[in-house]
Amino acid sequence: MDADQAHLEALGYKEEFKQEFGLWSTFAVSFSVLGLLPSIASTLFYGLGYAGTAGMTWGWLIAMVGVQSVAMSMAELCSSMPTSGGLYYAAAVLAPPKWGPLMSWLTGWSNWLCQVTAAPSVNYSTASMILALKTLHDPSYTAKTWHVYLLTLGIMFSHGIISSMPTRFIARFNSAGTLMNTLCLFVVLFMIVGGAQPGEDGHKFNNSHEVWSFIDNQTDWPNGIAVLMSFISIIWTMSGYDSPFHLAEECSNASVAAPRAIVMTSGVGGLMGWAFQIAIAYTVRDVAGVTQDELGQPFVTYLQQCLTPRFVTTITALTIISGFFMGQACMVAASRVAFAYSRDGCYPLSHIWAQVNPYTQTPVNAVWFNWIIGQLLLLLMFAGDTAIGAIFSVGAISGYVAFTMPIGIKVFWSSDKFKPGPWNLGRWSRPCGILSVAYVALMTPILCLPQYKGKNLDLDTMNWTVVVYFGPMLLAFGWFMIDARKWFKGPKVNVQHAIHKDHELEEQSTNGVEFLSGVEPSGSGNSYEEHSKAKDWARADQV
Repeated sequence: MDADQAHLEALGYKEEFKQEFGLWSTFAVSFSVLGLLPSIASTLFYGLGYAGTAGMTWGWLIAMVGVQSVAMSMAELCSSMPTSGGLYYAAAVLAPPKWGPLMSWLTGWSNWLCQVTAAPSVNYSTASMILALKTLHDPSYTAKTWHVYLLTLGIMFSHGIISSMPTRFIARFNSAGTLMNTLCLFVVLFMIVGGAQPGEDGHKFNNSHEVWSFIDNQTDWPNGIAVLMSFISIIWTMSGYDSPFHLAEECSNASVAAPRAIVMTSGVGGLMGWAFQIAIAYTVRDVAGVTQDELGQPFVTYLQQCLTPRFVTTITALTIISGFFMGQACMVAASRVAFAYSRDGCYPLSHIWAQVNPYTQTPVNAVWFNWIIGQLLLLLMFAGDTAIGAIFSVGAISGYVAFTMPIGIKVFWSSDKFKPGPWNLGRWSRPCGILSVAYVALMTPILCLPQYKGKNLDLDTMNWTVVVYFGPMLLAFGWFMIDARKWFKGPKVNVQHAIHKDHELEEQSTNGVEFLSGVEPSGSGNSYEEHSKAKDWARADQV
């Protein structure tokens, strides 16, 4: 077996996918999931509306410190344990034996909530922008809710077909999508900066002092809280960099390529996103007009303020194209998460969703399982804008809670037992992990705050994140305590192996060298070296 297969078997899994992703194609998927252009366009209301231009300039930089610390800590876990289960597997391995199943269960469900809401929310925004473009050119047309739903359904159906294709096709499609997303981002950025029309004061760009210090607080909270609330735009935009972790079993040289792809996605995405935010902050004319637009698309309204109609149409079209590729990448990543968790029996009818299609060698059933759940979630749009908007908040909070749980376990309970992979932070591992946990602990309650409070708060302005996220998580916890704890013991394995040390599976010693339970040498020197390397990289029985 090669090094990737030996590493995977040392973690307790047999190889089930073709390893046709490399560093670039893995980065391509995660960068497409990031989808800077459609993500910033979809969440402009939160970034600009809560704290004005200050939240988009220095606020973005502050938020990125926390985001980057989470990404780097996650990459270190990925290098040590490159499996499709990702964070869910890491939580099981690192937690104390009695707590491993519960930590794994909660991490898995939180991460899946992030993944399963990603594609519907992106495609909902894309469909809304398509109809907004129609309204822009035909003022007599008014988009109805069922129009948006049917268009979103059509987009998601096409994504389901693409995501069911063989790995090689998906890798190439997402590579093309990343090139298109990057090209669209730069073209839009240059069009905004170069095509901005002078404002009422005769200047093309806003005053720098106002851009960096203007906090247009449109909430009922103090300015500091309003700036933190604006981070929802940044956190939601920068929440796709975990995709390489879930694609690790399909990636060549996964213990190095996958963590590099994670750090590349967060780093490059953070810098490019900040540049785009700066461009918007210097060219926006009326913040209140953007957030209170009649089209229901603040980004399109912003474009109308500073650009000619032709530029508005072109940029909106490019954003729609980017949104299409982003939604498809989100569905691919979500299908790998659903497959990994179904493989371990976490869902009802898991044996169906865990099947790998014999023709495409991809988890087709998991793709359509997520597709059905996504369509049910999209029915929230018939309950109003506030209800459907909650899935944006859920995607942000559920993802980062899942990202941080295994990191926190490693930092506070298992730092002396963690065996790092070839990509690691060295002596900076613990400080970076502590910063990650502190950042998410601060932002979790902030993301649940409503824009208004007191007399101004009603059912339409309520932040339903508490219900939409913590409700399912409470049900998952109740399910575990009542029933699942009796049979769920953490990630299952496909070869003889134990996540935690098992007294019935003693470590074997051959010529004075210890081997992992279930991984036996064949007697040849090469096999011995591969298994020994796998032991050094993974040590899945370290606890």
